Amino acid sequence: MAEQTPYWLLISVLFSSQPLTPALAMTLHEAAFELYSRGEGSREVAGDLLSGRVNNLRKDVSLGGIAGPAFEAEIETERGSGVVRFVLTRQGLEMMKAQAPAPAGPAKPKYLN
Repeated sequence: MAEQTPYWLLISVLFSSQPLTPALAMTLHEAAFELYSRGEGSREVAGDLLSGRVNNLRKDVSLGGIAGPAFEAEIETERGSGVVRFVLTRQGLEMMKAQAPAPAGPAKPKYLN
């Protein structure tokens, strides 16, 4: 997914106290999408580029033509600590759902009569 879709189609950054690289934006997107898909409240993120926590704000926001669920991340990078507030775009959510893997194996019968 990261190689095919530019991050700016997936998330819209409302505020960032740190400059975001494409790799950092994709890491935040992946964590936020997992939170959104599972209905979870927060998740730790860690990797070569950052460490911190992404929080699901559990509300939708709209800014002009961009709308979607809102998230906030408190991060530590090589440039120091920072805060990022962002939205998962509806277009990005639709693209991720379309690329979701199919269930493994054939469906099991409901009854074994």
